Amino acid sequence: MKLVIAQMKHETNTYSPVPTPLARFATGAAGPAVPSEGAAAVAAYRGTGSAIGAFIELAEQAGAEFTVPVAASAWPSGPVHDAAFEHIAGRICEAVAKGCDAVLLDLHGAMVTERFDDGEGELLRRIRAIAPWTREVPIGVALDMHTNLYDAMGANATVIAGYQTYPHVDMHGTGLRAGRAILAQLAGKARPTMAWGRQPMLPHVMRQGSDDEPNRTLQARCKAMEAEGALAASVFVGFPNADIEFAGLSAVVVTDNDPALARRWCDELLEMAWRERSKFVYRIEPLADSMARAQRLAADGPPGAPRAGPVVLLDHSDNCASGGTMDTMTVLGAMLDAGLTDAAAFAIFDPEAARAMAAAGIGAELTLPLGGKLDMPAIGLKGQPRIVTGRVRRLSDGRYRNFGPMARGEANNMGLSALFEVAGIEVAVISDHVEPHDLAAFAALGIAPQQKRFLMLKSRVHWRAGLKPLAHAVVECAGTGVCTSDYDLLAFKKVRRPIYPLEAI
Repeated sequence: MKLVIAQMKHETNTYSPVPTPLARFATGAAGPAVPSEGAAAVAAYRGTGSAIGAFIELAEQAGAEFTVPVAASAWPSGPVHDAAFEHIAGRICEAVAKGCDAVLLDLHGAMVTERFDDGEGELLRRIRAIAPWTREVPIGVALDMHTNLYDAMGANATVIAGYQTYPHVDMHGTGLRAGRAILAQLAGKARPTMAWGRQPMLPHVMRQGSDDEPNRTLQARCKAMEAEGALAASVFVGFPNADIEFAGLSAVVVTDNDPALARRWCDELLEMAWRERSKFVYRIEPLADSMARAQRLAADGPPGAPRAGPVVLLDHSDNCASGGTMDTMTVLGAMLDAGLTDAAAFAIFDPEAARAMAAAGIGAELTLPLGGKLDMPAIGLKGQPRIVTGRVRRLSDGRYRNFGPMARGEANNMGLSALFEVAGIEVAVISDHVEPHDLAAFAALGIAPQQKRFLMLKSRVHWRAGLKPLAHAVVECAGTGVCTSDYDLLAFKKVRRPIYPLEAI
């Protein structure tokens, strides 16, 4: 048995000014700025909490011969450069063309390239077109819950399994679900049949958490279907910060040789989601109200009582895991203006400032423009740096390995980084994008978030994976950025219409 195992992961924010060249897909790499391949890719992902790690595990357990032509994953950003897509897709197609019994792909499901609105569907189409025999080769695909599902994905994959948790703590489990179904087919023990569909709705990301309703019930029903015999059942809440035709909610169900049941279960999931569509709408609180509420929450409790943990302030409009620049200063500026102290903020993406801090050295006091280096023309915003004075407390090369549970064991690299203390706030200043969902990122800069009174995070939901147990309270702060939940700021031109809640259908 010969398998081709590969990874091509990117969630594309079509409004983001952050470019996506091939080098961005070398996340965590210590060597050249290209995605890992072959033995290096196996070493990078074996034993990790990733879908590709699960595929490697299954292949080794089965005694299969396998190759990993490329393992490419990038933090969300703007449309993927054509050269990057051609490099990654080309590596995968070249490996398949050499012959294999099955293909296992760790994809995202919301990749938009300069040429293709459906990057994953284009990859799958190319695999099927290589030779007559590849039209029948089983292809198992693990997808992110934020997939924007196009028909080419469903038509060209054999098995699709999506994450059932947000934050995504089940990436490895999703790889097992997709991979086991394909291995069962190769062994003659299953015959996957699949149904998929969409609803005309754009759920707000801030209402998509799988600990929250209505997604909690939807994902529970997916798990129940699998307990009742489905090989895989998935509801994709979609990624709305992408102006493409089929952005939004969808579902896929895979059964064992029962297409009618797959269709019935898929329709059930879609109908459940549609009935609850109003619960996926996010109501934005004015930033001044959020600051006042954070201060009240921090004062809760009797005088002298031990602190229960920080009040977490979410700068959710500027989250790099949704394609944000991670350099807007709106929420951090509001904290400074409100006089919040005993606080930490993770993070401001500003390579220029990080270099200045490194040149000055630990202990140096600096006055400089922080953040606001990137304009966001797609939403009509110019970068607005803020002049701040602070002291360099620590410097780091920015390398760390996730503790988990999300992406357990995977390497990350935030580049040259500094801990810069400004008016009682420890600000992490980084040179490469990472989202603060893992305590290892804080450890790399010597930040102890559990000891702070306030903790600002540029995150939407993923922060819950590693930090939710620390939080005394949570305040969602409406800052600025291309991850905005204010659909009025997003110029939707290509998404299908009518669609809820852009239209009241």
